[in-house]
Amino acid sequence: MPEVASSVINDSPFLSELLKQLRSQDSYGHWDGKTDEEVLGPYVVDKEARKAIPIIDDPDPDLLWRLELFYNAAGLAIERRTGAMCGPMIKMSHEGFGRVVLIAGRLIVFNKYHRDVHRFGFDSLEAMAAVGDKIVNEAATMIGQFSAVVNYG
Repeated sequence: MPEVASSVINDSPFLSELLKQLRSQDSYGHWDGKTDEEVLGPYVVDKEARKAIPIIDDPDPDLLWRLELFYNAAGLAIERRTGAMCGPMIKMSHEGFGRVVLIAGRLIVFNKYHRDVHRFGFDSLEAMAAVGDKIVNEAATMIGQFSAVVNYG
């Protein structure tokens, strides 16, 4: 399984960036002995774990931190691919409802409303890679198509 995880991480520019983001947060070296799969593990919430999460609940600070790192990684992966600075704006209520946008210049390249963010997670690393890479690919296409808006001013 670790070989599969390494393959998925190496093949996904998004997951590689997310892993860099997570490891950079470990200023005391607590995760130095952890594999990449273990570091990314909190993002994987399988169906059984998702059933155990209550339908109505407030998101905890660790989950909001992971959500922020997820979209930061998407922004950085977009920036690496296109050269256009791209960053997230996240507005989340204490009840777990909110919106995320990724902005490059004056262009919104990604927009998503979240509800029940306390259940944020993916069935597998492959599923997370697919979602993250889709965000990066679609944003890069949009930046290429509307580069005048991105570079305006």
